[in-house]
Amino acid sequence: MKQERLSVDVAIVGAGPAGLSAARAAARSGATVAIVDDNPRAGGQIWRQGAAATPTPAAAERLAVLRQPNVMHLAATRIVAETQPGTLLLEDDERGLLLDFRTLILCCGARELLLPFPGWTLPGVTGAGGLQALIKYGLDVRGQRTVIAGSGPLLLASAATARQAGARVSHVLEQAAWGDVAGFGAGLWRWPSKLAQAAKLVTAVYRPDAHVVEAFGDKRLERVRIRQGDRELDVDCDRLACGFGLVPNTVLPSHLGCRIDNGAVAVDAHQRTSRDGVFAAGECTGVGGSELAMVEGEIAGLAATGQTAPLAALVTQRAHWQAFADAVRERFAIRAPIRRLARPDTLLCRCEDVRFDAVAQAPGWTAAKLQSRCGMGACQGRVCGAAAQALFGWTPPVPRTPLVPARVGTLMLDGTASCDGA
Repeated sequence: MKQERLSVDVAIVGAGPAGLSAARAAARSGATVAIVDDNPRAGGQIWRQGAAATPTPAAAERLAVLRQPNVMHLAATRIVAETQPGTLLLEDDERGLLLDFRTLILCCGARELLLPFPGWTLPGVTGAGGLQALIKYGLDVRGQRTVIAGSGPLLLASAATARQAGARVSHVLEQAAWGDVAGFGAGLWRWPSKLAQAAKLVTAVYRPDAHVVEAFGDKRLERVRIRQGDRELDVDCDRLACGFGLVPNTVLPSHLGCRIDNGAVAVDAHQRTSRDGVFAAGECTGVGGSELAMVEGEIAGLAATGQTAPLAALVTQRAHWQAFADAVRERFAIRAPIRRLARPDTLLCRCEDVRFDAVAQAPGWTAAKLQSRCGMGACQGRVCGAAAQALFGWTPPVPRTPLVPARVGTLMLDGTASCDGA
C-alpha cells in the first residue's frame, strides 16, 4: 500500500456547498488548500450529480475552485483519526496518508433523520433524501407507485426528483400541522427565491397533517397505512421514501474536541469553533440549506486566511439565511405522534436487530450497549444513534478512533498508534 505525507495551509473536510465556498475564499489569499471528501465526486449531497449531469450555475461556480493550482481535491478519501494536533490520518482505496495543516475548516454536512415505525426495514423503504440520491446515481423508478413522507422541505425536492425520473408519486405526506405549513408559506416573501422554488414544487398530492403509520409487505413493500388528520387509509405502493429532516454530522468535530451545542458544532461570528485553528461551516453547525452553507463557508475561508475586509457584509447575509433556517426548524418540528409510532417489537437498530423495547428504558447509550448491541453494527450508530437522540434524548458518546474501518497499514502509518485502545 502506498503511503505519503502532504502539507497544506488550510485543510477542508467536505466538498459540498460550504466546503467548496470555503476553499474558493481561502484560495484567493494564495494559501495552499486541500479538500478531503469521502465521495468520489465533489458537490455534497445537495449538488450530487450523475456522471452525465450538468451542474447548476451555483455549483459550477464553486466547483471551478478544484481547477486552481493551489487547491487539491482528495476524493473518495476517509478520515481515520487526528494523530496529533495539526495532522489528520487519511485513507483511500489505494493508500494511507498523513495530512498536515495549519488551519482546519470542518464542513461535514448532515445526514437524514430516520425514525422507526412498523415496517420501516422492508425493502422498498428508504429515506426521502436517500431515494433522491439513489435516483441521481441511476436507480430506475419509472412507473413505480411512490409515497413520500416525513417532514420538511426535503420532501418536496425528493418528490420532484422522483417525478422527473418517471415515478408515479401519489402522496407527499408532511407531518407538520396545516397551520404551521401555512404560516411557513406566508412568511416566504422574505426569501423570494425560496417562494419561487416552493411554488414550483408544491403539487395537489401534498398533504400536511399526515404521516405513515405502518408499511406492509411480504418480501418487499406492498402498501402503507397513512393517517390524514383523524382518518386512516391504506395505499398500495412500490416505494416509500420517509425522512424527518436532517441532523448535523458531528463525529469528527467531537473527536477533535470541538464544543457541541444542541447537536451541532458551536461557532462564533466568524465560524471559529471552541478549538484554536479549527473553523466549521454549513450543516454541521446547524441545518439551514445550501444558501446558508455557502455564506458560512465563505466566512470561514476568509477568516481562516486573515481576509477580514469582506466579513461584515457576509455576516449580514448569514443572518438573512439563518432566519430562514430558524423558520424551517420552528414550523417543521417533529410532533409527538411521530415519536410514538414504534411498537415494542419494532427494530430500532436494524444492523444488529435490536428491538425498541430492548433499550427504550435505558438511561443512555452506555446502558443500551451493555444490554444489547445497539449502535454496534455496520453503520456504527449513524442511523439508530440519531433516532435514539431524537426519541430518548440520549447524548451521543464521544467518538473513538479509528473513526472508520481502516487497513492495518494505515493505522501503523508513520509509527503512529491511532487507536485509542479503550
